[in-house]
Amino acid sequence: MTLAEQLVVVALLGGLGSWGLTMGQEKRHRQKVEAAAGELLAGIQLARAEAERRQLACGLSLDPEGWQEPADGSLPACAKGLKKFSDAVTLAHNFPATLRFSANGLVIDGGVVVLSHSGTELRRCLVMALPLGLVRLGRYDADPAGPLGATQCQAER
Repeated sequence: MTLAEQLVVVALLGGLGSWGLTMGQEKRHRQKVEAAAGELLAGIQLARAEAERRQLACGLSLDPEGWQEPADGSLPACAKGLKKFSDAVTLAHNFPATLRFSANGLVIDGGVVVLSHSGTELRRCLVMALPLGLVRLGRYDADPAGPLGATQCQAER
């Protein structure tokens, strides 16, 4: 093979390698959003179960890092040591400062949470509807910087 042919082969391999790396990063960013959605849902389920087990009203606060003890200290924490979200995942929500759970495990507050990552177009959402605290995960079809609405959270088939 001549030097020119070898350079063409090296350039092609470099292009394919960079394309594969880009596709791998997109997948990794999507996985971070999916993992954060799972942690979001797990925190709600754990809080419900803990409130019911203790027969005591409790609360959780949601901040960019994940679930925390109630911000205002008005209620005992439903759960401690919950896993934090990835640093790169962006969170937008319209939950109150403290999400309250009744002594029988029902959610007293509702709202919408949107999770996104700058490295992917995927936006996951969680809708908590009242009065029973029904939870639904889906894909968010609007700009999370605007007003959050349950109608933009499309359930997955």
